[in-house]
Amino acid sequence: MCGIVAATAERDVVPILIAGLKALEYRGYDSAGLSVLADGALARARTVGKVRELEARLDSEPLHGSSGIAHTRWATHGVPSERNAHPHTSVGSVSVVHNGIIENHEALREQLRASGYEFTSDTDTEVIAHLVHHIAKEGANFRDAVAQAIARLEGAFAIAVMSSDAPGTIVGARRGSPLVVGIGIGEHFLGSDVQALIKVTNRFVYLDEGDLVEITRTSMQVFDADGAAVQRRTHQSELSADAVERGEYRHYMLKEIFEQPRAIAETLEGRIAGHRILPNIFGVGALELLPRVRHVQIVACGTSYHAGLVAKYWLEALAGLPCSIEVASEYRYRKVVVPRDSLFVAISQSGETADTLAALREGKRLGYLGSFAICNVPESSLVRESDLVLMTRAGPEIGVASTKAFTTQLSALALLVLELARLNGLDADRCARFVDDLESLPRRVAAALELEPAIATLAERFVAKHHTLFLGRGVNFPVALEGALKLKEISYIHAEAYPAGELKHGPLALVDEDMPVITVAPNNALLEKLKSNIEEVRARGGELFVFADTSVEIPANGERGAVIKVDAGSDLIAPAVFTVPLQLLAYHVAVLRGTDVDQPRNLAKSVTVE
Repeated sequence: MCGIVAATAERDVVPILIAGLKALEYRGYDSAGLSVLADGALARARTVGKVRELEARLDSEPLHGSSGIAHTRWATHGVPSERNAHPHTSVGSVSVVHNGIIENHEALREQLRASGYEFTSDTDTEVIAHLVHHIAKEGANFRDAVAQAIARLEGAFAIAVMSSDAPGTIVGARRGSPLVVGIGIGEHFLGSDVQALIKVTNRFVYLDEGDLVEITRTSMQVFDADGAAVQRRTHQSELSADAVERGEYRHYMLKEIFEQPRAIAETLEGRIAGHRILPNIFGVGALELLPRVRHVQIVACGTSYHAGLVAKYWLEALAGLPCSIEVASEYRYRKVVVPRDSLFVAISQSGETADTLAALREGKRLGYLGSFAICNVPESSLVRESDLVLMTRAGPEIGVASTKAFTTQLSALALLVLELARLNGLDADRCARFVDDLESLPRRVAAALELEPAIATLAERFVAKHHTLFLGRGVNFPVALEGALKLKEISYIHAEAYPAGELKHGPLALVDEDMPVITVAPNNALLEKLKSNIEEVRARGGELFVFADTSVEIPANGERGAVIKVDAGSDLIAPAVFTVPLQLLAYHVAVLRGTDVDQPRNLAKSVTVE
């Protein structure tokens, strides 16, 4: 959520800032703005709505400058409005953009008001601009003023600050929110992530927690949390500008749904061969740490939490290891008892999810055996701070509603589960069969994608609905949860998921001709139980839509529903395969309802605040 872009160069940076903001639109936002230094003075433009509104403003009221900062805002303090949009300024000489939340902003606001500063917004961010100006007015140079100001801030933030008194210089800092430096030739940049800057550079420095950076056109210097000058390694990104384009697809979400066979194959590539998981794929120290694991604690949010729920079923069934899973925002605020020899597993697409990061740091304090990250973004905070890491290799995921991140997380989790199962005595032949199942997953997902025309037709039956019930049993209950989440996220239809066996304990009261019911039916030990639940729905006149394994015989319910056959495979891979038609259903329902598929209202891609 929220996005920062900053640039200092010889050329006009306004096109760079706008392009960067467009690349960050996937994060979710409600307003946009930028500041540039032009003819020795700060000039600013802000608008409510999309970046295209800001572009239109700049077409009619052009701004140009060789250094500038820009921002897309997702409202936390103050309603979406032009007065609350970033950048925020102080006395016309300091301008700041900010991701995160300043928890002590009210106390700082009162102190600054007492010093004569007037506030023109309802945001927590404006205090930063006034604080920097106030400190500089007392004699500190620009960089020191920013350093002293952030020392007084409580909370999480990434900021970029510029001043008319330090032309061509931009100072950035991070504490709890990500910020990267882009290295150009005779120009430097700041961004919330590499996608904001990939069109102007492929060389990046990832700031560590507590770092402050000062950039000019010709120089870049990083200072650590103690104020000491430090060297941070420069990385060359393999991400291409083409990777964040829609190509032939109408929406990023559809593109990412169809990228899943490749993304899963790349997640598995080089990690399995000869019917086994290859050694050393989990990083240095894994050979010593994993054999000692006697319990697994999984922490995640949203879609990643659903992936963790699937892994819990696998871990206990295959590895015989007890597994606990918790939403990160709950875990970090309760008293936790850590079982002996427990592995802490954190799952995040971005690696910058604030609650998951905070839970990881709390886990380190509590003394887990070790930490293990499953993540899609190299050099993210989660990756850097974990003992062991398994990257998902999904590539950029722009659509706010996660798709390929989920199925690649399941693929990565399956690798971890099978390795732990092997270490805990899983029969070698069974382990080999499961590895073979994993190898077939890209092919089965590709086959599921061929169902799109039928699912697009099916979506027409949901357009006028207001509620939908999803059902699943066993390892496919989390699939139902994920299906319901996708539908509510992008179509705005209220959707809930339940274990199918819970129907008679409450949800059955909701079933009538206006409540469609969606379920997945794998060919496993719970199939007959699920068939009984299906009959309970039919007996109440419910409209039932079943995604059934090709080997499962479930009669259609006439015009009161449909049965779609899916080649799902075993319980190890079925959750990923069944997820694909549910993603397609949510997508096509949203398109028919005319919602903003890639940027659904009120949501953000990378949730970097609580």
